[in-house]
Amino acid sequence: MIYGVDTFTIADVMTILGDSGKAKLNKEAKQKILKSQHNVQQIVASDRTVYGINTGFGPLCDVKISEEETAQLQHNLIISHAVGVGKPISKDLSKVMIITKIHALSKGFSGVSLEVIERLILLLKKDIIPAVPEQGSVGASGDLAPLAHLVLPVLGLGKVWDNDEVKNAAEILAKHEIEPLQLGPKEGLGLINGTQFILAHAILGLDHFGYILDLADLTAAMSLEAYRGSASPFKKELHDIRPFDGSKHVASRMRKFLKNSENLASHEYCDRVQDPYSMRCVPQVHGASRNAFEHLKNLTETELNSVTDNPIILSAEESISGGNFHGQLLALPLDYATLAAAELGNISDRRSYLLLEGKYGLPRLLTESSGLNSGYMIPQYTSAALVTENKTLCFPASADSIPTSLGQEDHVSMGSISGRKFNQVLGNLENILAVELMFGAQGLEFRRPAKCTKYVESAYSLIRSKVPKLENDRLIGEDILAICDMIRARKFEVN
Repeated sequence: MIYGVDTFTIADVMTILGDSGKAKLNKEAKQKILKSQHNVQQIVASDRTVYGINTGFGPLCDVKISEEETAQLQHNLIISHAVGVGKPISKDLSKVMIITKIHALSKGFSGVSLEVIERLILLLKKDIIPAVPEQGSVGASGDLAPLAHLVLPVLGLGKVWDNDEVKNAAEILAKHEIEPLQLGPKEGLGLINGTQFILAHAILGLDHFGYILDLADLTAAMSLEAYRGSASPFKKELHDIRPFDGSKHVASRMRKFLKNSENLASHEYCDRVQDPYSMRCVPQVHGASRNAFEHLKNLTETELNSVTDNPIILSAEESISGGNFHGQLLALPLDYATLAAAELGNISDRRSYLLLEGKYGLPRLLTESSGLNSGYMIPQYTSAALVTENKTLCFPASADSIPTSLGQEDHVSMGSISGRKFNQVLGNLENILAVELMFGAQGLEFRRPAKCTKYVESAYSLIRSKVPKLENDRLIGEDILAICDMIRARKFEVN
């Protein structure tokens, strides 16, 4: 992908993540960057006072900095702001931070030099990825601490990933014969002022969430087959008269997954009037989560193509000190999406529970010899624990604000926490769905010889390739992990 094109999509970011060699600046982007750098140089040479170029930062914005001190000012900014704590975020998250930071800087409103931006691209291509602590950003004034850690290696400082280990950046840079750079006016501020920590969590979370949404539909279809529920609640006519996009889409997918099922047809004229909500309301519940996904995706791609640092350099004569760094625009939809993801787990656990009840031809706890054997009793405890953990993670971080910077930054978004919680919930959701898939496959054993649709049979076969039918009690924790590994590797055919 080429930086400098008008827009990037999440798919474009994922392409660069998979092949960093595709990242480069086009001619137009280079011209914009050079022009912006020239504008900053003119401001420095003039007598005008512009925040962050020839002043201190935050509450020190009234302290004038001499032209001779501007380079030291930017260096000090980076090292003083690199105060994140906690374990490092994943290497992929750090890479997405670099990818999105380069894209924002390439628009030519930040005053960061071509040399520094090309250094970021070089680090990306050589897989010298900074180690960024997960905690320390309040999500306004930009993700200051995480971004400071992200750019420390440009100065020859900080830590970077070396395969699966974290090592001193100086050691790895020396190995590649890469010399540290000295920052010029405005460059430190342009590098650490922005929302790329929040944005990276949103991008990778959305990529993850999209697959999980599709898998949840397939998982529900398998549970419905095991339960021998009704496919009538997914009829098109029902959803045309309440036409939310998400529920219409899920209903369509459920019809596809269940069409011409020999198993469901075998009880078409039974005396059961209707199924419990967790089976019957899949389109409405999963569909609501899909609506949240689409909302976050739309806003994330807007943020991806935005300039989020401060001040914005429009020309040598005009700069604007504004608030494009404020993370509220992503914090709120991230909190919404976190709730939407948690609800997928909530309804999944209810379907798992139904399969254990011993109704409609299924044995209690999905084992024919319960009593001596506990069967699948306890995996539902695991599911329930994860569902409740997710509920506790649904408190919106964006509902809180603690003033910082001696009151200069008196309202902050906490969007970094929103992004982290979103991804935590998705990780728990994988395990919740793994439990339901395990139960669904076991339930199908009691519906044989009737066959399900090709989609459900394919998922069943994949599970059975690693997880045998449960006959008597055995170590089944490893079965959950095996199915979860399949989910993470995206082995299930969900479309």
